Amino acid sequence: MTLDFLKEKLQDRIEKGNFRTLGGNAGLVDFVSNDYLGLSQNETLAARISERMQREGSVPNGGTGSRLLSGNHRFYEAVEQYLQDVFKAESILVFNSGYAANQALVSAVAEKGDTILYDQLSHVCLKEGAWLSRAETVSFLHNDLDDLEAKIKRAKGRVFVLTETVFSMDGDMAPLAELVEVCEKYEAYLIVDEAHSTGVSGINGSGLLVQENLHDRIFARVYTFGKGMGVHGACVAGAKVLVDYLVNFGRPFIYTTSLPPHSVLAIEESFRYLGQHLVLQDELQSRINLFRNLWPKSKSHTPNQPVMIGSNKRAREISLSLQEAGLDVRPILSPTVQRGTERLRISLHVHNTEAEIVRLTDLLSELV
Repeated sequence: MTLDFLKEKLQDRIEKGNFRTLGGNAGLVDFVSNDYLGLSQNETLAARISERMQREGSVPNGGTGSRLLSGNHRFYEAVEQYLQDVFKAESILVFNSGYAANQALVSAVAEKGDTILYDQLSHVCLKEGAWLSRAETVSFLHNDLDDLEAKIKRAKGRVFVLTETVFSMDGDMAPLAELVEVCEKYEAYLIVDEAHSTGVSGINGSGLLVQENLHDRIFARVYTFGKGMGVHGACVAGAKVLVDYLVNFGRPFIYTTSLPPHSVLAIEESFRYLGQHLVLQDELQSRINLFRNLWPKSKSHTPNQPVMIGSNKRAREISLSLQEAGLDVRPILSPTVQRGTERLRISLHVHNTEAEIVRLTDLLSELV
């Protein structure tokens, strides 16, 4: 058996300057993680989760099976009921990850003969769900309502439109109200991924759609818990008939071992904690405001702040310089982003101090 075909593709990636490796940067100031509210390292929240587990008594260490078999632990019912109130949804279905939730949702609801239109900057899990569905899949220009409307008019069958509230690579937001109006006009089904706004926005961390009172006009919403909420898992929010449908037809749900009970309980406790400490959202916004004041080139009002570089080589060099200065900033390279738009992706958090943000922007002014 020869592995030359693997080596050749890896060598090509090395020559293009976008070869990836695993590694950690322990001890550096965090400007890279999605832990926007610092909940993954919140000791009070960790203690609450531990104490709750002790009160609940003996539970399995693992999921033990899919939720349709042995894995539907009682904690699932509790957290799904709780999240119905948070997200103002008729029904909730928890998944192991946002990737699995988006892939299951999109691949299950669209069929051959339907059309899926996705924002060209949508996350790959939305695109993969579309490709798996066997529907016709077409991208529309990023946040371009005219292009979307033109493509809806040419679409066949049921039309599903995929987008995100916050696009993490550019740190911009979708024109949500206008998107809803276009979809309602043509009776298209709108699916929105709230991965990077969950926790960060909205009362009790409910995200932008609830904050803007658009939640009742969306076919399906996806919320991820491994970013702003600091734990793990995700959920789909929508009508009960949608949840029943996914239980029956969502393959990544049906055939995946469930989350362990500890992870499910941690989701509920994280939302309960945030609901009692919404000041964390204000603290995060203050960090965003400070960065924007110190870095006038910023075009994002979110924790995701791209610094455009334009080449893999230069993005790597600047990233390394920042890491050598004690700041963990990573490059985003092509082909993850389009060639010529390589960048540094800076993530801001409540645990970033004013002095750390000042140091970061000072160094960026010298290096970029």
